[in-house]
Amino acid sequence: MNTGLFPQRMSSRSFAVLLLHGLVFALVYWLAFSVRFEFELSREDWTLLAITGPAIVLIKSMVFYSFGHCHRSWHYVSFSDLVALLRSATISVVIVAALDGLLVNTFHPPRLVLAMDWALTILVLGGLQAVSRLSREELSPRLWRTTFRKALIVGANQSGETLARHLMADHRLKYLVAGFLDQDPARHGSTVGGIPVLGDPQRALSIAHALGVEDILVISGVLTGVELRGLMENCSQSGVALKVIPAYDDLLATSYTAQIRDVDINDLLRREPVQLNNDAISTLVGGRTVLVTGAGGSIGSEICRQVLKFRPSTLVMVERSENSLFLVEQEFRALRTEAQVIPCIADITDCSRIDQIFRLYRPAVVFHAAAHKHVPMMEYNPGEAIKNNVLGTRSLAELADQHGVQEFVMISTDKAVNPTSVMGVSKQLAERFVHAFSEVANTKFVVVRFGNVLASNGSVVPIFQEQIRHGGPITVTHPEIERFFMTIPEASQLVLQAAAMGKGGEIFVLDMGESVRIVDLARDLIRLSGLNPDDIEIKFTGLRPGEKLYEELYFEDEEMQPTPHPKVFVAYHRPYKLDEVRDAIGALLAMAHESSSLLRCKIKELVPEYESQPAPAAPVAEVAAGPEETNGVHLPQRRTNQRTSVAET
Repeated sequence: MNTGLFPQRMSSRSFAVLLLHGLVFALVYWLAFSVRFEFELSREDWTLLAITGPAIVLIKSMVFYSFGHCHRSWHYVSFSDLVALLRSATISVVIVAALDGLLVNTFHPPRLVLAMDWALTILVLGGLQAVSRLSREELSPRLWRTTFRKALIVGANQSGETLARHLMADHRLKYLVAGFLDQDPARHGSTVGGIPVLGDPQRALSIAHALGVEDILVISGVLTGVELRGLMENCSQSGVALKVIPAYDDLLATSYTAQIRDVDINDLLRREPVQLNNDAISTLVGGRTVLVTGAGGSIGSEICRQVLKFRPSTLVMVERSENSLFLVEQEFRALRTEAQVIPCIADITDCSRIDQIFRLYRPAVVFHAAAHKHVPMMEYNPGEAIKNNVLGTRSLAELADQHGVQEFVMISTDKAVNPTSVMGVSKQLAERFVHAFSEVANTKFVVVRFGNVLASNGSVVPIFQEQIRHGGPITVTHPEIERFFMTIPEASQLVLQAAAMGKGGEIFVLDMGESVRIVDLARDLIRLSGLNPDDIEIKFTGLRPGEKLYEELYFEDEEMQPTPHPKVFVAYHRPYKLDEVRDAIGALLAMAHESSSLLRCKIKELVPEYESQPAPAAPVAEVAAGPEETNGVHLPQRRTNQRTSVAET
């Protein structure tokens, strides 16, 4: 709102609106006079009207223009516009009354005329603005659109009301909202923005058929993944289109019309929104220098996004992939964030470079997400898993403590528990070092352990989608293989939450929700592609080297305890002696360039929990391939410890 006198440049449109206001003011003043004298004006009354009218119209026009009314769009009039109208009309009548009492000696408009002029100004201008919006949102869609699609919106809330108005007001969209569906029985039978709330989403299809509805629009986040999956299956059988529209907050940052979309796999696996302790996280990162390793990866980049929401003074992004870091840095540059964002090309195993970064930027908090993560790839290259995941973590942790980092958060994985892969062993050894080092270091070290994140780099989802685009087949390793999935934002938010709760030395375990069979996930993706699950072949290829049927998040001798956050648990782990862990790491690093068979034998010697899988056939011949390097498959005999609701991933 503008409060200065004539603060904006006079455009042709604003001049036309100013003339319209002046005409309305003249008509309203005449009407107030006429009503006051019961439409029987004497010669003296007409004289008084003619003399005082121009002055009152001029004063009101100046006030209304100075408050920006001539620059407002009547198509989007809202309650705030009504408040502004009330304020401007009141200020106008106060100025007129003051000038009348102070300056005018002979021609005094009756006080009742001024009061009626005030009321009629609000009534007439408010009515004209309401008619303008009504014609745009209600009349125009029905009169001028030859065809439109009837729709139901799931979610009778602020988002639903706002989105319904946008849908019907935008001439580019051919939607007519027939009603809302909502899970709250108290809202059934009421209206939201003049649109009826017709019932529960479970009755969506019967209501849609009764009203001839063609589309059901679900506001993002209103339904859980299970509820949305059931609705999607019913809609696909009945021919009703199911789409997702953004929540109210999403409209603040993006174009509305581009956001009506088909259901995607994130919607089907959606869980209850994460409730964060924002004060604790803000204390952890707000106004501080935060360093994130692996900042170009799926988890690392999302941690950066979440950290920026809490306004750090500086965000240092460490990543060895130039292209990945460039893309993330460009994204953050476009945000125009107040934090200083510094991209650093570096390998975490390069101690000199990491030392230089710590000396230059003095981070207070480190989130260590950099790691080799692909299980089959690390089976082919076990030495690289040890060097990057173990040596890199050890070097980073020691340098962090040396340079006075206050909090260090290591991102771990479910595959570190009872590992059957080299990647899992490397992460377990990294965990061991962090825990043992935390006993002697000044830095607070914590570990956050979780499982699969949806659509991360290497996730099955983009692989399946690409296979569907090529007409199949979709390759699934085993019909019974299951995984727990979490979206990347949810995982990253919970990492920050766990980090804020850490006192040092803990393993935090994230609640991964309910398990999903990978074959069911494949069928969902086929269905989301507009195909029948029978249209695409699903081919079972057998478990890959190092792969389990079921993942685990904790060892049997780790005691799981709840934390103040319902989705974060803490595992009280076995103590490790720092000298023993250092010796084990040193022994493995000394053999990092030996054959896979020799390195695996050493790993088994140092990490008894390692259930060695048969090594994969190497792309090139290895020296003295041992008998364990066959193509057999070992299936783990135990699934998971059932003592707590936090289960597999």
